[in-house]
Amino acid sequence: MHDAIRSMLSRYELVTTDNHINALREILQEVALLGLWRIKFFEHAAFYGGTALRILFGLDRYSEDLDFSLLKPSKDFSLGTFGESLKREVESYGFEVDIDHKAGGSQIDSAFLKANTHWELLMIGAGESVVRGVHPRQNLKIKIEVDTDPPEGFETESRYVLQPIPFAVRTYTLPDLFAGKLHAVLCRRWKSRVKGRDWYDLVWYGSHHPEVRLSHLEARMRQTGDWGGEGNLSAEKVIELLHSRIDITEVDQIRQEVVPFVKDRRSLDVWSRDFFHSIAAQILAV
Repeated sequence: MHDAIRSMLSRYELVTTDNHINALREILQEVALLGLWRIKFFEHAAFYGGTALRILFGLDRYSEDLDFSLLKPSKDFSLGTFGESLKREVESYGFEVDIDHKAGGSQIDSAFLKANTHWELLMIGAGESVVRGVHPRQNLKIKIEVDTDPPEGFETESRYVLQPIPFAVRTYTLPDLFAGKLHAVLCRRWKSRVKGRDWYDLVWYGSHHPEVRLSHLEARMRQTGDWGGEGNLSAEKVIELLHSRIDITEVDQIRQEVVPFVKDRRSLDVWSRDFFHSIAAQILAV
């Protein structure tokens, strides 16, 4: 095992198989971010979403994907140009991975970083009792997505990650990250599956950083067709929409969805519609 990976593992409480898999995924995410920094990716894009909040700002839940936004729209951008360099970086730390680029004509350019879960658990020193329940062909997948047509009105900053070596990551500022999260809470199409993680993050923002950049939220909602008013989106309208969303949300369903990603499940016991209404009242527009 690479010394840097051993040091990163020391941050985690490694008891169950899930503990080990979550740690492995997060370490792979951070090594991938290092690889992207080395190849100047952050000259073109900024990190956002739940994993950015987890790694850069201390959100206390695990997250699966790496989400990015170009700094300005580009129809010609392709993650495929970064794939081989990213693969070499991750493998330099002892992992065996594949990068599968999903080229397409949509606004989102995506790729998957894939590793064999069983093998990589053994590589990080997980014991036989940990890996026994993992199928030898099971893959750990990290989706990498880039919004190639980002809505306007966001600001970015540099944040620093110290392991496996110190490096810088360009990210949305917290008010813009919150705008993206509120857009997900208000506008995500549920179909058959709700995202309890959106609501967990909403609580985190409400208690830690309740300021949201209203202009960026409006730009996102206009882009997706969820706001078409002639005037500007007001703070009062956002809170009204959020209260309406809370009223139709099945709290037990969102609680069950987020359970695998949190350490202390007791923190979800307080969840109720009244609780989320109280969180909505904490939001401040900037």
